Amino acid sequence: MRLHRLDLTAFGPFGGAQSVDFDDLSGAGIFLLHGPTGAGKTSVLDAVCYALYGSVPGARQSGQGMTLRSDHAATGTRTEVRLELTVAGRRLEITRQPPWQRPKLRGSGTTVDKAQTWLREYDATAGSWKDLSRSHQEVGEEVTQLLGMSREQFCQVVLLPQGDFARFLRADAEARGKLLGRLFDTRRFAEVEQRLAERRRTTEARVRDGDAALLADAHRMQQAAGDAMELPELAPGEPGLAETVLGAAAVARATARELLTVADCRLTTAESAHAAADRALADARELDRLQRRFAQARERAERLAERTEAHRAAQRRMERSRKAEAVAPALELRDAADAEHGRAAAAEGRARAQLPEDLADAGAAGLAAAARRAAEELGGLESARRAERRLAELVEERAVLDRQERADDDVRDEAETWLADWEATRDELQARVDDAREAATRAEQLAVQRDPARRRLTAARQRDRFAADTDEARRRALASAEEAVTARAHWLDLKEQRLSGIAAELAAGLTDGAPCAVCGATEHPAPARRIDGHVDRAAEERALTAYQQADEGRAEAERRLGTVREALAAATAEAGDAPTARLAEEAEELEREYERVRAAGSRLHAAQEELRRAGDERERRVAAQQEAAVRSASRVAGRERLESERAALEQELTRARGTAGSVAARAAQLEHRAALLADAADTARAAEESARRLKDADARLADAAFRAGFDTPADAAAALLDDDAHRELQRRLDARDAEETAVRAVLAEPDTADAARRPRADPAAAERAATDAGRRLREASSARDAAARRCAELDRLSARATDSVHRLAPLREEHTRVARLAGLAAGTSADNDRRMRLESYVLAARLEQVAAAATARLTRMSAGRYTLVHSDDRTGRGRSGLGLHVVDAWTGRERDTATLSGGETFFASLALALGLADVVTDEAGGVRLDTLFIDEGFGSLDDQTLDEVLDVLDSLRERDRSVGIVSHVADLRRRVHAQLEVVKGRSGSALRQRATG
Repeated sequence: MRLHRLDLTAFGPFGGAQSVDFDDLSGAGIFLLHGPTGAGKTSVLDAVCYALYGSVPGARQSGQGMTLRSDHAATGTRTEVRLELTVAGRRLEITRQPPWQRPKLRGSGTTVDKAQTWLREYDATAGSWKDLSRSHQEVGEEVTQLLGMSREQFCQVVLLPQGDFARFLRADAEARGKLLGRLFDTRRFAEVEQRLAERRRTTEARVRDGDAALLADAHRMQQAAGDAMELPELAPGEPGLAETVLGAAAVARATARELLTVADCRLTTAESAHAAADRALADARELDRLQRRFAQARERAERLAERTEAHRAAQRRMERSRKAEAVAPALELRDAADAEHGRAAAAEGRARAQLPEDLADAGAAGLAAAARRAAEELGGLESARRAERRLAELVEERAVLDRQERADDDVRDEAETWLADWEATRDELQARVDDAREAATRAEQLAVQRDPARRRLTAARQRDRFAADTDEARRRALASAEEAVTARAHWLDLKEQRLSGIAAELAAGLTDGAPCAVCGATEHPAPARRIDGHVDRAAEERALTAYQQADEGRAEAERRLGTVREALAAATAEAGDAPTARLAEEAEELEREYERVRAAGSRLHAAQEELRRAGDERERRVAAQQEAAVRSASRVAGRERLESERAALEQELTRARGTAGSVAARAAQLEHRAALLADAADTARAAEESARRLKDADARLADAAFRAGFDTPADAAAALLDDDAHRELQRRLDARDAEETAVRAVLAEPDTADAARRPRADPAAAERAATDAGRRLREASSARDAAARRCAELDRLSARATDSVHRLAPLREEHTRVARLAGLAAGTSADNDRRMRLESYVLAARLEQVAAAATARLTRMSAGRYTLVHSDDRTGRGRSGLGLHVVDAWTGRERDTATLSGGETFFASLALALGLADVVTDEAGGVRLDTLFIDEGFGSLDDQTLDEVLDVLDSLRERDRSVGIVSHVADLRRRVHAQLEVVKGRSGSALRQRATG
């Protein structure tokens, strides 16, 4: 990092605009910043820090915001700091303006302007500055990432502020490690530690889960084996767990197979007994069936004998019915002829009733002749009908012409009325188009403002929510910490109680004749007794588990608190300090205005379309008005032609109608008369024909009845059966014959007759015996299935347990290896006797380089007396790796840096800071620190030591570095030629720069 230029306006004690050209000052290698006390020497360094980080160093952090503004500044002059520097090969310009109270542009009083920040980068190719960001947060993150240091670390390594330049020299290992970790970016080593720890927890959980699954399978095997398996009390991770489980499983499998063999024998015996009982039951049921079949056949034979006479009468009735069936066609023919004759006579009567009196008694031939005469007269009216239809068409055509004329008149009138209002309508529609276009333009302007307002409102709501979440997270973190402390105290208390009663716990395992695990004696005359409330190992482990869970909850609560705090800071940076209600009100007002103008702007297309449609409508109406005038002129000749044709047709129709009202009425009269006459002639001929057919049917029926053996046709009709009666009688005769045949067949069966002679069967007793045999078979089968399932389940669980043991072996080896690596990296392993973490080990190497680089300058500053050395020794119960000692060549002993005097501390810490800058710069990818500041401390040096220190600082020019010394020591003004003087005055301080002696 190299500073080029600093511009100040109304900052601190500087009332006006001041500039510092660091390129000019740095040419000498060393430059002096001096001035009277209170003039503002340190304010120059504050301005550098404020430009980079947006805040000032150390205790002066309270001087933020509007208090950074100079009391000597003019009312309208805004406070501003602009710094131009090169970092990581990029030339940047940072401009910051803190918030300030300015006069209102309208009215009296003041208003607060928000803080502003600009970041620009110089583009050497284009030869101009390029804007990068105006966000406070983005600029801060960019600068911090490029420098690789926070504000506190920058002030400690680069600025060395007044009274704090020895902090790094005397810092403890933790504070020194944080700074070195940021400068040298050793986060990857911390991530390695974390990943090893996570992997250790993962493998430990997998091994624990595997042991738990193995124990679960063992308990399932014990449950499946019942009393055949004895399993001692085991716990996950206990030595010999796999061997114990597999051994007990083998015993249980052997016992289960023996029980299966016994169950197979019992099942075979039960199956034989059940088969014999089933055969006996089948024999008893068959004998009972045959005996009941013979008895039923005897009863059916007796009932048939009782109904013999009725059967013979039915046979005679069936015989007469078969003879009558020969007469049935003649009977049906005669009935059909009689019905047809009746219908024909009735139709003839109805037709003659509608005839005129002079034709009511005429024969069929006379009626047919009168019908022909009426038809001939009707044919002569066809020409008159055509004329009558044409006259109706003429009337309709004239009506159409009249309607068209009226329609054209309406079109002309409507067009004239509409066109009279055209100018006013066009002006109104054009005004609506202009209003909508203006609203659309306003909507586009407001749309640009919506997203920033929404984001700020969202950030403000998140800020309020995160503020509440922070309080809740802080409360939970405190509660979790208290819970963890309580759980740890409880665990330690139980552990102490168990250790106090460990003798009773050991005595519980003593047996007579067996040696004691503690003293080796085989006699136990007075073993310790457990007292009430004795704490065993399980209780201690439960307390330890509760403590571990509580401690994990505490760590999680603290992580949650940190996350919420970070989220709150990010939301506050985005939302600012404005109240959420005010931001919501502004966003809602902006949204309402946007919706209003957007809705008005959305009507632009509709208004333009309506204006276009109105223009089209005007053109259409003008055209329609002209077309209507043309059609009216063309209809005059048509009216005259229609009138002439109508007069000729009316003369012809007057002759054809006669006395009727119209030709159609006359034609209807003739059509009706002809139809009546033709119908009457047809019905008369049909009646004569039906009478002849009825006479022929009577003769045929008499002849058929005589031939079938009946005295009269009526006797034949009485003997005839309908289909349902015939089928029913035939069914009864067939059923009687089938019943006689079946009964004779049953009585003739040898098995049935033989069964009837045997003693009565008892199927109920045989069924009870079969039921008992079936029950015994089911019991034996269930026992055999249970034994088989037990064997199968034990085989399955044993195989799964064996697989689990095989899978757990490499997992245990992996966990042992990973746990050893994790403990070694974390500094908790017994192999790491210095308890040095991996990151600390890497930082220790860097610190060793820093100490070597610092010693090169410290030796010159102290005239060869002092040397800085790195130490790996532990301090107290902490871990080692980042210790720093000073070796005094006069005594040959190492001593703590805190034993150095004020002057010695100054040049030792200065040498350490310069060495740190060298190592950081030489580190690949490290931050190059080309500009350093030393604020005071030179007054504690004697003349010889001061010369040595200045020689060392002057040698930095060889590495293209410069050091700014902030001091009011008069002797330095003679020794350092490049100077920046701060001049104090009533109107504020001013800067005077002198680069040569």
